[in-house]
Formats: sequence, C-alpha cells, structure tokens
Amino acid sequence: MTQITFLHGARDRLRAIAAWLGNASSDGTRVLVYVPASERSEQLDRLLWTYPATGFTPHCRAEDKLAAETPILIASELDNPPHDGCLLNLSDEIPTGFSRFQQLIEIISVEDGDRLPGRERFRFYRERGYPLDARDISAGI
Repeated sequence: MTQITFLHGARDRLRAIAAWLGNASSDGTRVLVYVPASERSEQLDRLLWTYPATGFTPHCRAEDKLAAETPILIASELDNPPHDGCLLNLSDEIPTGFSRFQQLIEIISVEDGDRLPGRERFRFYRERGYPLDARDISAGI
C-alpha cells in the first residue's frame, strides 16, 4: 500500500518542494513530480536550475531522452510513469493512479488556496485507509 507523507506549513510551496527535491536527489531517491499545470511546471523547472543557490537539482521532463539517468523527473500526466517509487504531487487534485507508487509526497503551504484542497486530499487518503505521516515544515525542511 502506498505510504503517504504530508509536509504542511510551508511558507512557499514551490521553494519547499525544491528543497525537498534537493534532499531527495542528494540521497539518491528517484522522484516523479506530477505537475499538470504547464505554468507551474515551468516555474519549478526554473527554480530547480537555481536551487540551491550554490548549485542546482538535477532534473528533466519525464519524456526527455535523459530521463532514465536523471533522479528528478517532471511529468504533466501519469499514464505511463517511468517508475513506481516516489511520486510528489504538485497539483491540487488527487493524482490518478497514485496507488501504483510506493510513496506519495504532498507538500502543502499555509495559503488557503493550497491548504484547503490539501486537507481534502488528506481526508480522502485517510478514509481509504492509506498509511499517513503528517509533519510540520514551517521551520524548514
């Protein structure tokens, strides 16, 4: 069963995601980032090229020819995921087919437009019996 982790209390969702992805990349964790909104996807892509300030987080689009050797992949759809390890959800919806992944990460900011849909997703997962881990990241990741 998919292990679901909610990291809540982020002041800036994209920066918190970039920090988490930087740590995951350093640890050798492969992550598929689900970002169906193209504008948000572009923002994350640009941020990962400059984060951390002294480097960058290796990443590419899931359909890129370098995807097989890149730890962080950005995908706009989940029809044919390149792996079933870790999925980070950067949408406001429940990702279709999330249950095929071993782990799902949800990073939630303090903004109502992010926090309220996040609560609905948390409730959805809890009602279906998924193991949940919730952590406050207001002090940083």
